[in-house]
Amino acid sequence: METPKRSIAKTISWRVVATIITGGVTYFLTGRLDFAVTVGLADTGVKFFTYYAHERIWSRISYGKVRPPDFEI
Repeated sequence: METPKRSIAKTISWRVVATIITGGVTYFLTGRLDFAVTVGLADTGVKFFTYYAHERIWSRISYGKVRPPDFEI
């Protein structure tokens, strides 16, 4: 099972990557660094909590999980 601590670590690491991508694309399209930073930070604020909730919901769904054996020899 995925722990909340692991979900938080995954959320943070993904948001760093995603913020760089969002800011980079925004800067490329507009040429405005101030706007790119604003969009990147706003995007991060919203999606940080959304992704964490998504991870926690999926950690409760059994689809695709493999159960460990009940015993080992």
